[in-house]
Amino acid sequence: MNVTVYTTPTCAYCRQAKMFLSQRGVPFVEKNVAADRNAAMEMVRLSGQQGVPVIAIDGQVVVGFDQPRLMQLLQQAKPKLGASVADAASQAAKRPGIPSSGAYVGRVRPGTPAEKAGLRQGDVITGLGGQPVIVADE
Repeated sequence: MNVTVYTTPTCAYCRQAKMFLSQRGVPFVEKNVAADRNAAMEMVRLSGQQGVPVIAIDGQVVVGFDQPRLMQLLQQAKPKLGASVADAASQAAKRPGIPSSGAYVGRVRPGTPAEKAGLRQGDVITGLGGQPVIVADE
């Protein structure tokens, strides 16, 4: 998920928007349009607006601190791993030695978080973030 917050140092709604995203663990890039003319022009080009905050989430633009719209976009955004996965159970019958639960890694696309994390075709993901992975769509 790519999130950019266009701000100014004196904007109270900008501070609220950044706090809102931070509290939800959403990483974002902050662009201070008061100090960065290119960022200001980029913001106007994206939104047609000169006021802040402007928040871009995966190409969708929110003007102002619109919490319901931000929640909607954050819920729709899914992190992209960059790997094709299937239930390990479906692969275990075809390939001896594969665990019967977890997510079997098929293809890993170059330059993706999956590749950077060292995932390779044939790996089985059995846990993620301290939680067990039972099937691929969990």
